[in-house]
Amino acid sequence: MSLHKLAAELEETARQTAEMVDGVYTALATLSDKAMTSEKARAEAISQIVLALQAQDRIEQRCRNMAIATRHFAKMPPTASEEALDAVWHTLEMDELRINALSGVAKRVVSGEPELF
Repeated sequence: MSLHKLAAELEETARQTAEMVDGVYTALATLSDKAMTSEKARAEAISQIVLALQAQDRIEQRCRNMAIATRHFAKMPPTASEEALDAVWHTLEMDELRINALSGVAKRVVSGEPELF
């Protein structure tokens, strides 16, 4: 199950990466929209870019956490129990990887106001 979970989390990371790129594309489209005033276009594009940067930070955290999990799995014997494999996920820092109920939560959460981190 743990390798299936890893595959699912990698697919979720790919989805989040595509969504981040869409955010950057949207910002570029906003900047080139001649129907908007340049001030409004800049303000909207900045907001869209900040959201994309936040997505990049989350994606980076996901990748680092999955690398940690993979290294732990590599050290485990092939006979390791499912409980031992699941325990590896519970040691991770990122909640959406550590807590099964939060897996893939990013696709169900509507973004609010962007926050600079």
